[in-house]
Amino acid sequence: MQVSVAYLTVLLIWSTTPLGIVWSSETINPTMAVLLRMLIAVVLGSLIIFITKIEFPWHKQAIRLYSFSALGIFGGMAFTYLAASYLSSGILSLAFGLAPVFSAILARRILAEPKISIMRKLSMLLSFIGLALVCADKFSLRGDGIYGLIFIFTAVFLFSLSGVLVKSVSLAIHPLATTVGALTVSLPLFVINWLLLDGSLDSSDWQLRSVWATIYLGVFGSLIGFFAYFFVLQKLTASTVALITLVTPVIALSLGVTLNNEVITDKILLGAFFVILGLAIYHWGELLISKIRIKRTMKDNH
Repeated sequence: MQVSVAYLTVLLIWSTTPLGIVWSSETINPTMAVLLRMLIAVVLGSLIIFITKIEFPWHKQAIRLYSFSALGIFGGMAFTYLAASYLSSGILSLAFGLAPVFSAILARRILAEPKISIMRKLSMLLSFIGLALVCADKFSLRGDGIYGLIFIFTAVFLFSLSGVLVKSVSLAIHPLATTVGALTVSLPLFVINWLLLDGSLDSSDWQLRSVWATIYLGVFGSLIGFFAYFFVLQKLTASTVALITLVTPVIALSLGVTLNNEVITDKILLGAFFVILGLAIYHWGELLISKIRIKRTMKDNH
């Protein structure tokens, strides 16, 4: 697979996943929808590994890697599906755009990475203000809408924590093996989640849009999406991959309006602008300033 193709694949899948989650949860209970999605991905992924004879280790270090990855898959997906009942697909995408910010804070605590600069702290604040503006019309602190906010922030936190923990494991294996291993470890958690919160097998109310959305998310969102992401992460710099988090909210918001009749208010547009601007400053602000300083130094020397 070419890097450019894999990168475009991740971009498109991450942009369409929030809308797919909203559609799949319309007539299928969220806990069942996400369980079916993961089951489809595990079965197909295991079949591909068996046919292609890709090395699929299950030693202690590999299980540790799969477990850390499963934390993000189970935590991120389970709570995102619950949040989909309260928030639009565009807002879900915007919230996950903040994952690098959460990751930086957690990496500072867990991996003892360098202190977060003042510029990055300000960019984080700008992004959070933007998200607050976006969500302002979508929930009420006095009603059930507060659950949507709690669920999505829990999802982003667990997804980010998973990424930081994965960085602590030094193990080079095939991206598909990492994907299927993580999905396999997380599958029992999704089963327990479904049993505790629903446990119903009644499919009489399922509509075709929800069924097809679940199949799409299983094949593309879970299996192909994670595989392409791990592949791109091995080939490109982190800053290049991070560009995806700036583009996906824009596409997701557009798809929500076009395909799901979601309404974009001026407040949502302003909030989205702040979120994306904050993320852009977070990723490239310091680099831009350093380049400006170098140019000024060169001019002064001449």
